[in-house]
Amino acid sequence: MSEGERSGAERVMLMAALFAIPVLKLSWTLGGGSAARDALGTMGPENWLDVMSGMFLLEPLLSTVLGVAAARTFYVYLGDRGRGPAHPGRSFAAAAGAAAIVPGALALAIGSLDGWAWGLTAGALAYALRLGAVLDFRAGRYAAGHRRLRTPGPLRRTADAAWAAGLLLTLVVLPCAALAAALDGRSWTGVVRCDVNTGSGPVRTRLIELEREGDGVVGWAVAAGGVVNGVDCAGDEDDVIREPWWRA
Repeated sequence: MSEGERSGAERVMLMAALFAIPVLKLSWTLGGGSAARDALGTMGPENWLDVMSGMFLLEPLLSTVLGVAAARTFYVYLGDRGRGPAHPGRSFAAAAGAAAIVPGALALAIGSLDGWAWGLTAGALAYALRLGAVLDFRAGRYAAGHRRLRTPGPLRRTADAAWAAGLLLTLVVLPCAALAAALDGRSWTGVVRCDVNTGSGPVRTRLIELEREGDGVVGWAVAAGGVVNGVDCAGDEDDVIREPWWRA
């Protein structure tokens, strides 16, 4: 597989994690494809990002892996087209400084949401992989037509290790982490207990909140398996809807 094919495979994997995995999350958590269609139809396409963002906000490992993989993959993509800061025409110091901007922002974002241990881990990993890409570009691994510079043996081996780590992260660790999050049986959004009246009087029911409506919510009834309207709702700390795939 050529460098371009590998880079393309990494971008495809990122897109799959962002768009296909949330569908699997809906389907597994609610118990089937028809349930996922009903829930998604109720939420509407404008709330599609709620499922995606809910997954990543609830799973620090997934958000960290995705952030690091995206930071590296698109850095390589831009640099391969001569638009990134890793172009061989720049000094290594300038390229290394420019490569730190996105990892720093990633560390702040993930640290604010998931804790500073996760944030520092994400920032450090993203920066290390970007430095490896800088060395690769300077040695001419990626871009056809770039002049090949002499890279000392230890630096060449370091760049090779970072390159292999980036592929492993994007093509192996990311899909495994995404599948684990999609099949863990936990809700991607808030779980509430509401009074639901289906014609025989109000019954206290556990719902996955799909959207707010007036003084109540529209939610998925966990026990009954359908979309209902609920009022007088209170939060439920338990977000487990069904057994994870590996226990089912």
